[in-house]
Amino acid sequence: MSVERMVFAFAGFMILLSLALGVAASPIFVSEYWLWFTAFVGANLFQTAFTGFCPLAIILKKLGGKAGTAF
Repeated sequence: MSVERMVFAFAGFMILLSLALGVAASPIFVSEYWLWFTAFVGANLFQTAFTGFCPLAIILKKLGGKAGTAF
């Protein structure tokens, strides 16, 4: 699996998890403050689209992830 796919999978998982923890209708609701984490992940994905800088991609490359074309 390439670094790009790992980044997208991790970001998607974090968004779904933070929504599950932050939306009151969820059975695993903790606090609505978890929605700030959702916003953080979304903002990071947004800036990555324009700058190409992704901290997670750098970490995954150092851990031996197969680099793709995007990062």
